[in-house]
Amino acid sequence: MDAYITETAAFLPGRPITNQELDQVLGPVNRLSARTRQVILASNGIRTRHYAVDPATGKLTHTNAQLTAQAVRKLETERFSPQTIQCLCCGTSSPDQLMPGHGSMVHGELGGHCCEVVSTTGICVSGMAALKYGAMSVAQGMTDNAVATGSELASSFLRTDFFQPLHGGQVPEPADDNPAFSFEAEFLRWMLSDGAGAVLLESTPSPAGLSLRIDWLDIHSHAHELEACMYAGAVKEQDGSLTGWRECLRTGRQDREGIFTVKQDARLLNREVVRTLVGKSLPAVARKYGLRPEDIDWFLPHYSSDFFRQPLQEQLEKIGFPLPYDCWFTNLASKGNTGSASFYIMLEELFHSGNLRPGERILGFVPESGRFAVAYILLTVV
Repeated sequence: MDAYITETAAFLPGRPITNQELDQVLGPVNRLSARTRQVILASNGIRTRHYAVDPATGKLTHTNAQLTAQAVRKLETERFSPQTIQCLCCGTSSPDQLMPGHGSMVHGELGGHCCEVVSTTGICVSGMAALKYGAMSVAQGMTDNAVATGSELASSFLRTDFFQPLHGGQVPEPADDNPAFSFEAEFLRWMLSDGAGAVLLESTPSPAGLSLRIDWLDIHSHAHELEACMYAGAVKEQDGSLTGWRECLRTGRQDREGIFTVKQDARLLNREVVRTLVGKSLPAVARKYGLRPEDIDWFLPHYSSDFFRQPLQEQLEKIGFPLPYDCWFTNLASKGNTGSASFYIMLEELFHSGNLRPGERILGFVPESGRFAVAYILLTVV
């Protein structure tokens, strides 16, 4: 289709925060939380990350909408200004409010003129859904340009003064060979961080510099066969169903269940995230587009933790789609896990690295464990 990424941008708030500085930003933790943190940090491979938090005061420095607007402003070139956006598509799993939509709040921050605004919800794939909508808009000639974003303000629900320990939410102590097991919410507390990314989409390549042609973008949901794994604003029942926050508030369950913490069913995650989102979805995508591993020059995988790096490679080999590590590109160690923004932030770094050459192909892999969905995208450098 005639849709090209002609510019990329990312905004990461504040300075890089090391693992040793987490207490200064998120607040002190009890002994059990400290032990959990040690186990998780030892396996996730993240060395530094960013938070929109002032360490001196503990106050947020940016809203999610402001983070996103900052990334969009960085797209400005001689040919494009954020004031000329025709279609603004914004994805996030951590909007600043339930209503209005996140996209509308970003548009309000940007100002400018009237334009189409779309908010996509979900978790990590929400950023890719925004990208797909923007790409379709320019490819169909509905708009001359579109801006798509992914952003997260995870720190707003990870700080000690907000965090509510789960009552009865403990799973078995993490084993040395399986460090992902921990408290459902504590697991994510030491995994997520803040950031925003944006791309400019046009129907023709940039006349100056490289562009990325979007060859295709597929999103697959496996919610029909798997229960929820990552969730917030709900309680997970014994049968795997979710009871939403409204009902929990009505019955008084919120105090003892910590319904507004973000939780992860670590057992389900470890069992299904690679097996289902790679083992089932990628072969179907490869058949659909005639995709072969030798066609790929760069592989941009969004994984939440370095713990999944080897299982991911092993699964790729198992399904006959081996991708050697020397074609992988990730900045998880330096930029952290920023959810729906992660692919954008990876792509921005690679796009501006000077390492891309015309004709090269980039395969993006963006899974989300919410109720198990995955996005695959193929880009060609032009």
